[in-house]
Amino acid sequence: MAINNLGKTHITNAQIQAFDNALAVINSISIAITQNLNVGERKKFKRISEKNKLLINKVTDYHTNQPALQSPDVNWPEYDLDFADRKFADTRLFMLDGVIKMLTDFKMVHDYDNYTDALRDYDYTMYKQGNSPGFDAKRADIRQFFPNTGSKKNKVPPKTP
Repeated sequence: MAINNLGKTHITNAQIQAFDNALAVINSISIAITQNLNVGERKKFKRISEKNKLLINKVTDYHTNQPALQSPDVNWPEYDLDFADRKFADTRLFMLDGVIKMLTDFKMVHDYDNYTDALRDYDYTMYKQGNSPGFDAKRADIRQFFPNTGSKKNKVPPKTP
């Protein structure tokens, strides 16, 4: 038996509006605080490795707990601001990844429902064609999405020795 109607929870217009409003706020704040790196800059700066993140954390620990050992060549107030910003970004990216996964799952079940219902409708169209007006044209229009169905063209016969 086929699985039907996985997406039983549907979003309301009020929820769509609230979601869009929240995204608009997040987007406007992000535009104000972020840099838009070009391809060359992305290659130059790239993400740092986990090992280098550990280095940053270790230096920050020394800076916080043993400030007498820190370099006078580093602008430590700026370092602290950068560290706080990357911590903020890291936690928010983690939260956004969760939202993206939930929204992707939400879309997948509704895609599946629409697809299975579309196949069911196509089967009905195939059943009704030739007997009811309009179904022949509908079948011809939808058939383009099934290019390999029932076609025996271009089949190469097996070679005989």
